[in-house]
Amino acid sequence: MRVAMIGTGYVGLVSGACFADFGHTVTCIDKDAGKIAALNSGSIPIYEPGLDLLVAQNVKAGRLFFTTDAAEAVRGADAVFIGVGTPSRRGDGYADLTYVYAATEEIAALVEGFTVVVTKSTVPVGTGDEIEAIFKRLRPDADVTVVSNPEFLREGAAIEDFKRPDRVVVGTEEPRAQAVMRELYRPLYLNETPILFTSRRTSELIKYAANAFLALKITYINEMADLCEAVGADVQQVARGIGLDGRIGGKFLNAGPGYGGSCFPKDTIALVRTARDAGTPVELIETTVKVNDERKRAMARKVVKALNGNLKGKTVGVLGLTFKPNTDDMRDAPSLAIIPALQDRGAKVQAFDPEGLHEARELLRGVTFKDDPYDVAEGADVLVIITEWDQFRALDLDRIKLLMNAPVLVDLRNIYKPEDMRARGFAYTSVGRAAV
Repeated sequence: MRVAMIGTGYVGLVSGACFADFGHTVTCIDKDAGKIAALNSGSIPIYEPGLDLLVAQNVKAGRLFFTTDAAEAVRGADAVFIGVGTPSRRGDGYADLTYVYAATEEIAALVEGFTVVVTKSTVPVGTGDEIEAIFKRLRPDADVTVVSNPEFLREGAAIEDFKRPDRVVVGTEEPRAQAVMRELYRPLYLNETPILFTSRRTSELIKYAANAFLALKITYINEMADLCEAVGADVQQVARGIGLDGRIGGKFLNAGPGYGGSCFPKDTIALVRTARDAGTPVELIETTVKVNDERKRAMARKVVKALNGNLKGKTVGVLGLTFKPNTDDMRDAPSLAIIPALQDRGAKVQAFDPEGLHEARELLRGVTFKDDPYDVAEGADVLVIITEWDQFRALDLDRIKLLMNAPVLVDLRNIYKPEDMRARGFAYTSVGRAAV
């Protein structure tokens, strides 16, 4: 099938490359001429494991194209996907749909013949109705069906998630549109992937409900971690004990410094706003947002406590800046709250991240960025692990100890075992476990 993908950000680029790998002909469209030029030269603007190879293979095979000119791709498309950003609107937290509606107007001017217009972007309930209204206003003659098809891609594992998803959700009750969507996802039938057809509004809400539930689960285990510290229990064993219950499951039960990234923070806030407007406030999610924001500040207090309450003139080494491993995404990363809080207490901060340094330099002031974990440890009074990159899981701890001013480690991801750190002579603080 012929696919046009509006937007070459995270969602658009990954989805476009994967659809092309399914055998469809995909044209990815973006207004940013520099980004399109980079993509056409083989440069990928985001870090996602395996994406560079996937793009290169499908460009070479003649199935994947990049352009700033939407006209030809949209006119010839069986399906046009809207995969642009929907950031939180400054000031009120509502999803900013400016780019979605701009893309809709552009599509309306170009579309020919029966076309399925698909919102891949995360949008509030009712956005599909507004997109449909734009088509009726601008192109009443257009034979268009507006469909919701939310993405459920984890950064760092997006290709696997697209090709082997738990489910595909499609919001349309129009038979022709259902046929097009079935054909687009036909390669997944081999894996017996459930394809759930719902109403459009139901599909839009499923995305928000899923992310809010996962955010709630993370926040829950973080609160249990605080309780574990207070009563002398081990949160990792608690998480395993409850996670083995099939009704609960073990995923998203890793205690840490709180959630961040491109989805959970903005989607939980957007759901809160939507629910309030509908007159049915979601108090559990409102509390989740509040607790998660406080969580990040609490992690800075852990570092302060590890240095006996005094950070003035001390050097703090930070390992990991992105909101999770295997991405360069710094959006709402815990490090953006923790590091300034440490600096406010008089600390000097030196930091390293395998992929996030470019973004971090734009977002963090007064930080000395280093080339590797051992450069970060040199001269540090405390070492803080914020993001659990694989290369931080097997550090040469004896070397780290020699490089530091004092062997003090604050592990906000529970990578290491307290008994091992005790044996190595470290003062060790983790999350939801007894300090050493």
